Amino acid sequence: MWHGDWRDRVWDQLDQPRDLIIVGGGITGAGILREATRLGLSALLVDQRDFGWGTSSRSSKLVHGGLRYLRTLQFGLTRASVRERERLMGEAPGLIDPLGFLMANYAGDSPGRWSFTAALSIYDLLALHWSHRHYSTEEFQMLAPHLTPEGLEGGFRYGDAQTDDARLVLRVLREAVAEGAAAINYVRADELLRDKDGQVTGVHLHDLVADRASKARARVVINAAGAWADRLRAWVGGEPRLRQLRGSHLIFPKWRFPVAQAISFLHPIDRRPVFVFPWEGITLVGTTDVDHQADLDLEPRISPEEVAYLMAGVGSQFAPLSLRVEDVMATFAGIRPVVDTGQEDPSRESRDHIVWQECGLVTVTGGKLTTFRLIALDALENVRHLLPDMPSVDTSHPVLNPVDISLPAAAGLDEADRRRLLGRYGADTLSLVETASPEELETIPGTNTLWAELRWAAREEGVVHLDDLLLRRVRLGLLLPDGGQSLLPAVGAIVKGELGWDQALWEAEEAAYLHLWQHCYGPPDPAAIPDWRPALAATLAARKQPVRYRGAKRLVLAAGLGTLALALAWYFAKGRQNKQV
Repeated sequence: MWHGDWRDRVWDQLDQPRDLIIVGGGITGAGILREATRLGLSALLVDQRDFGWGTSSRSSKLVHGGLRYLRTLQFGLTRASVRERERLMGEAPGLIDPLGFLMANYAGDSPGRWSFTAALSIYDLLALHWSHRHYSTEEFQMLAPHLTPEGLEGGFRYGDAQTDDARLVLRVLREAVAEGAAAINYVRADELLRDKDGQVTGVHLHDLVADRASKARARVVINAAGAWADRLRAWVGGEPRLRQLRGSHLIFPKWRFPVAQAISFLHPIDRRPVFVFPWEGITLVGTTDVDHQADLDLEPRISPEEVAYLMAGVGSQFAPLSLRVEDVMATFAGIRPVVDTGQEDPSRESRDHIVWQECGLVTVTGGKLTTFRLIALDALENVRHLLPDMPSVDTSHPVLNPVDISLPAAAGLDEADRRRLLGRYGADTLSLVETASPEELETIPGTNTLWAELRWAAREEGVVHLDDLLLRRVRLGLLLPDGGQSLLPAVGAIVKGELGWDQALWEAEEAAYLHLWQHCYGPPDPAAIPDWRPALAATLAARKQPVRYRGAKRLVLAAGLGTLALALAWYFAKGRQNKQV
């Protein structure tokens, strides 16, 4: 699919007229490509960097309904999200998996226990799946033994899900390409092509790998460039509408910060929800929500102030662990594109998606990882007037292709490895296993990743640079100390031949990767981090009265009414089902 001279083959076919050209290779663009291909449309996707290079490989790895969106009464967004979450877990085990969440209650918290009871009841009812319950202080301490015990008054457990976001993008893209779509990375849209009436008819493209240019035309051009979407819109005179918000994360070794499931809590300083959860053998802490002012073409990185903010959160919530900045193993940051409505607090901007058209350019932005398919379908419905022969959308199709593959017993894979591979690689799993040597079917120390995944990615998954391989195809750059530097000789021995790299090119790629990792993914310099302890101590000392959580009264009222309405609706729906039986 993406092996050998695949880039030349895709490039040589750019002059073919298409129904759709999609600019942007994140989860939104991938989802649109997949659904367009299902409808029999001819479609091309391009991205100026690697597939999933932007937000879609730097998310918080959660496939969730957005419990916090209930605070701003975004019931529609939450309902759509929890339904999609349930569907994805059922269709892609091993890629989207259940994740239990714990939420602690402390004396003086506002909202308190009854507000969260109402909110979680709505959350579960929207999903038609009752998953939450309350635990006493003693029970909760057994579930989360490293929490700060002072003032703990028990807490809740509820269900959500997690994923490997970059692998989700790759699986969606590859399923689309397997059914006739075209997708190519490291191809930049330099200019929009327009007809005599000023309507967009195509894109002038520049291949950044081979340094060549071409024109591609289509009946519809969709701008799914995420944080970069305003750039394309400017070419048709569009005024900036997006606000770029940075969400940054800390990664700790599991042994240093052991948690068995996710733990969500209100940050002691600003009462924003913060979470800690196990992911791929490490512990992930996030996230921040700040305006991103840096050049979008530069790799985003966490700021010293964000490190201090997250450390203040975990330091107060997990005091018995005495965590230090020196314990941080890695970091990463992503940029969320949201529609700018002028909110003073970035966290109050809507996370819902939006579709609009300007001179024939269709822009799709915003939204959540969880609802990528709904966003894709909405985008396609919005261009139906431009594609009048497009078939009706059939929402009964699975989001991801069903996988029914028997792997050879000789491979010696246990059930966990089998499940993981089938989830991440889908129909490609059998080829991955059959082309691997026995020793490559062993796991890389300190991870759940098989050595065989490196060879497969280098051979079949469009890798252009070493960071494509180690930060997105497999996640060694996030999971191992120093970005996996000690394993690079072994990695090189596997992938150099597959990529056609000689020793000089390997050394150049290795040096570039290590420089990138150190500056944008590595642990922060402790000397550069503001001391968060005095500010945290002052905040806690000043909190003589319970802090009023913004929107708490409104949430309690809406939650109570919503719970009652949903409970009645569920009751009568169950009654109708019983009568039919």
